[in-house]
Amino acid sequence: MASLSQLIVSLTLFAIFLVFVYKWRCNEASKPGKKLPPSPRKLPLIGNFHQIGALPHRSLQPLSRRYGPLILLHFGKVPVLVASSADAAREIMKNQDLIFSNRPKSSIPDKLLYGSTDVAFAPYGEYWRQIRSICVLHLLSNKRVQSFRRVREEETSLMIENIKRLGRSSSRVINLSKLLASLTNSVVCRAALGRKYAEGDKLRKLLKEFVQLMGSSCIGDYIPWLSWIDRVNGLHAKLDKVAIEFDEFLEGVVKEHRDQEFINEKIVVGEDFKELDFVDILLEFQRETKDNGHIEDNSIKAIILDMFAAGTDTTSTAIEWAVIELLRHPGSMKKLQDEVRAIGSTKGEITESDLGKMQFLKLVMKESLRLHAPIPLLVPRESTKDTKIMGYDIASGTQVIINSWAIGRDPSLWEHPEEFRPERFLDTNADYKGLDFELIPFGAGRRGCPGVTFATAVYELTLAKLVHNFDIALPNGENGENLDMSEVNGIAVHRKFPLMITASTPPAS
Repeated sequence: MASLSQLIVSLTLFAIFLVFVYKWRCNEASKPGKKLPPSPRKLPLIGNFHQIGALPHRSLQPLSRRYGPLILLHFGKVPVLVASSADAAREIMKNQDLIFSNRPKSSIPDKLLYGSTDVAFAPYGEYWRQIRSICVLHLLSNKRVQSFRRVREEETSLMIENIKRLGRSSSRVINLSKLLASLTNSVVCRAALGRKYAEGDKLRKLLKEFVQLMGSSCIGDYIPWLSWIDRVNGLHAKLDKVAIEFDEFLEGVVKEHRDQEFINEKIVVGEDFKELDFVDILLEFQRETKDNGHIEDNSIKAIILDMFAAGTDTTSTAIEWAVIELLRHPGSMKKLQDEVRAIGSTKGEITESDLGKMQFLKLVMKESLRLHAPIPLLVPRESTKDTKIMGYDIASGTQVIINSWAIGRDPSLWEHPEEFRPERFLDTNADYKGLDFELIPFGAGRRGCPGVTFATAVYELTLAKLVHNFDIALPNGENGENLDMSEVNGIAVHRKFPLMITASTPPAS
């Protein structure tokens, strides 16, 4: 009797499954008159999730090479358009930028960024236009970035002194990854918050958790009936913990700034004066717009978190990848050293005023960003109405992923695309500012990164000072060509293992 009951249950479940598959197949066939982008075959319920590995930018590249520069995937029931060519990126981020300027709703930034009230993840609309304007005109303008020149020069000099000190230690092996993370954290703390904090190590650890979570996905966003998995696997608990800890820290920062007395464009702190930092500017804007376009404290905290994530993790990661490539290519390292040391030969220290003369430095930066875009899939977009791209019909509400990593390695755009060749940029005017779609590590259009100038200033100065002051090598005489290039995913893609180096002072010329 029991076996008969089990048989009936099994047959019933199988019948339900057949009905589900039938309806699913019918639904796929019921799209008359629509020319959709090519799609890999998908599975019921999960769609194409099974084809996305731990490093999505790498998983998507072979799919795009097989099916074309525009492919349509489904994550659960959510349609996801993947663009992997410069032409497709140009169509989305320039020709139809307004249609694709929205952000898809996502549980993780909602939890970590005060309901996605930051610049990067806020939905497109009046609120987003207001806070982006604040960032572009007041926080990250060229004038404001230049006002923090002294901060960048002081902090990079402190890092150089730390490397010299560690180089004299018994082991002489230096964790450059840790030093770069500490450097960018210090620069952003001073620029955004006005000072460094005693709990710097705790803050860096918290930031590391933050960026790792921002690189994760909630399965419930795509398959709602499986949302319980996000609770069971601890994702929700981790999000709550990081959100609470960051909020406590930022609440203290805002209160500290409110207690300061403003005098015109300066703030009195005891008897000393200091330039306005980002929190000061945001609080001043809040006061000035109290009756019109007021921004809440949570918005201020969300914007500052954006600055931390973009200004610390992505910048230190980009510098680290550049050093790694130079270690793997001694000829390029020597060429850069010769250029920087020739310019710095008559002075004790490289300053930002020297950077404009360093042409090969800029070539190295472009080539490293081509191969190692800090956020390889950029930040997802969403279409706000039905449209056509490259002859294909794209429905309103489609999520859009632009694989800038794959575009940077497209053999139709780049000769020997997997090789590190800074000199390739001698023959092209392509830049990373968002106008040349074959090189878009910072995105483009309305939703492009507003902090490019700030990030590149730190990047160039740090790399120039490193090669000016040190002959950098791998420990124990290791060959750079054998360096492990394995990646680990987050909002920015890191090398899986920290970069350990030795740094010796070059002989006097």
